[in-house]
Amino acid sequence: MIYNCLDILSESKAKSAGIKEIAKALGISIGTVDRALHGRPGVSPKTLSKVLRTAESLNYKPNLAARNLKLNRTLRIAVHLPQEIASFFDSLRDGIHTAATNSHGLNVQLDFRTFPRLGDGDAELLEKDIARDYDGIIVTPGDPVTIDPLIRRLTQQGTAVVCVANDAPRTDRIAGISVDATASGGIAAELLARTIKGNGFVATITGNLSTLDHAEKLRGFAATLATFAPHLTLIPAIESHERPKEAYQATLALLNHSPRPAGLYISTANSLPVLRALEEKRLLNQIQIITTDLFADLISLIESGKILATLYQRPFTQGKLAFEALTRFLLDRVRPDASVRLAPHIVLRSNLPLFLKQIHPKGADHSAANSTNKMHSNI
Repeated sequence: MIYNCLDILSESKAKSAGIKEIAKALGISIGTVDRALHGRPGVSPKTLSKVLRTAESLNYKPNLAARNLKLNRTLRIAVHLPQEIASFFDSLRDGIHTAATNSHGLNVQLDFRTFPRLGDGDAELLEKDIARDYDGIIVTPGDPVTIDPLIRRLTQQGTAVVCVANDAPRTDRIAGISVDATASGGIAAELLARTIKGNGFVATITGNLSTLDHAEKLRGFAATLATFAPHLTLIPAIESHERPKEAYQATLALLNHSPRPAGLYISTANSLPVLRALEEKRLLNQIQIITTDLFADLISLIESGKILATLYQRPFTQGKLAFEALTRFLLDRVRPDASVRLAPHIVLRSNLPLFLKQIHPKGADHSAANSTNKMHSNI
């Protein structure tokens, strides 16, 4: 998929300061400012410091579109995302697609490539693309044992890598963009602590604890629960490995166990099989449930109070930021913050209408009947 976006920006758009404005403010030449901003020799440390401070104060942003046109090049970017949990990754993919479409003046070849799920086909696909000589890759990394060495090989050969939705901080990726997983787990624990008053057990159902995102959610959940709810006992985490059937069967086993949990935190967007098992056992109204993300199938359950809350991970924004960070680095070598952690949004019955427009358009039917039918068809 190639985006040749050569549209001229509207004159009405607000403009940040450019090199000319910085040079004028400091009374120095444009060439000196250009050398300072791009790390080239011939600039004294004192002048360099002045230029960088002035650029920041004037909100200087490199004109990436003009730079791309000047270089007369097409950026080749691969995007590696799982097929499983489409409710999350379709929206993330839309964020990347939209950012590319709106990148006026950039020539970008985007190759969207998919694998079944984290830990299943992701390493093989990444290894294939090492030989394809991409300028950059946006990837959701899975098991660090297999993925981290491949990311290191990519970066060593000059391919820029941005991680999204999960991170690989022990590699040379230029940035990791995701929701703050530790905060997500902590919020879920505090909500359950304030809702469940008596003694009881609390369970968590996750994807793969080998991935950083799920491990940090559980860490935040356990720490906060111990602080705010000493009356609640945490059951060992159940890994579903992002497989719907495995999540469904593990939930049935959990519900058949005695004592039954009073609260449940589903820290993965793979929640439909879990909710189906709860529905079959007629426990949706008896267990306090916190889910992850927001899609059409959850709406009626939140509206009816069967789900206490869901923690929205803002996948569209994650995708948009990942694309912007990668292209800015490729064109102007501006390195983003190494870790960008978005604040999760708490969605409750009272504020649910504020979030409905952010749901992926493929899930536009919000009726209770449609929600139930989809819950059953996913197993």
